[in-house]
Amino acid sequence: MPSPPPDPTTPKAASRAGPAAMDAAHGTFAGIRRAAPPSLRPAADILRAIIRSLDRACVEVAWPRQRIASFGVGPRKMSEHYAYIGVHRSHLNLGFYHGASLEDPCGILEGAGKRLRHVKIGGVAAARNPQIRALLARAIADRRRRPHDP
Repeated sequence: MPSPPPDPTTPKAASRAGPAAMDAAHGTFAGIRRAAPPSLRPAADILRAIIRSLDRACVEVAWPRQRIASFGVGPRKMSEHYAYIGVHRSHLNLGFYHGASLEDPCGILEGAGKRLRHVKIGGVAAARNPQIRALLARAIADRRRRPHDP
């Protein structure tokens, strides 16, 4: 007897089914954007646009309860994702799941954990900082080289 089709609400099946399925299983970037203060929404849009311009094949997953939109080479957050946009009251966090191993010549990454690092984004000017684009490019290249490393 053939096995039943995969449940489209699971991240693995949803990633094969495309962005619409991911939205049904989780949330949407629009929902994360709405959680941000109006003054930070343009910065969130810019960060997302930069990520998508650097990685047109990215998998985007929104987690409304955590107030983050996460981006990677597959649906698994800690092993396949490279960055997230997190919403706070006064800023956005551009987080890097493997930021501790990223080259950061300007020293803009914050955090002291084993893997995660972030940059606080206070507005459009910070989002457009060329160093942000460079960090994202390095994070994407790292995940492409090692797509499933935790």
